[in-house]
Amino acid sequence: MALNLPNLLTWGRILLIPLLLIVYYMPEHWLADHGRNVIGAGIFGLAAVADWLDRYLARSLKQTSAFGAFLDPVADKLMVATALLLLVALDNVPAFVAAIIIGREIAISALREWMAKLGESRSVAVSFIGKLKTTAQMIAILLLLYNDSIGPLNTHLVGTWLIYIAAVLTLWSMIYYLRKAAPMLREAMQ
Repeated sequence: MALNLPNLLTWGRILLIPLLLIVYYMPEHWLADHGRNVIGAGIFGLAAVADWLDRYLARSLKQTSAFGAFLDPVADKLMVATALLLLVALDNVPAFVAAIIIGREIAISALREWMAKLGESRSVAVSFIGKLKTTAQMIAILLLLYNDSIGPLNTHLVGTWLIYIAAVLTLWSMIYYLRKAAPMLREAMQ
């Protein structure tokens, strides 16, 4: 494992996950709801910026590695799943929406791993629709964790709309990837 700056940023994102949980599960007399939401959204926002930064640095510094390519999406999925489960517990996201998003992530990760073993990983490379889904999902989660108005912006309302849009894009991108992999899936089932 190469211990370079992009990989350190990825490990840092993974270490932010327990910190996010601690913020929401510490006693209320230590930190009021608004404080939790501000700090929680800040932690998630920091993780999102670190995600972008580690990818950018890995490419620009030519520090890409097989381990980094493996760990980066794992860190993303762990942070998103943790945040979604917190939002379900806080009644800010319906459980079925979280199940759609988390279930798709698991299914497509398994599909990508299987396709890579077949030497067909290019067939299920990240698509534009997948990037759009990720953007909507990250902004929605950030707004729903913050869960307070910013001037005239009702973050709960906008975040709720975006998380539903992200769920639709999640299903759409899953169908896209499954269609790309369909020839190999049909061949494997024969």
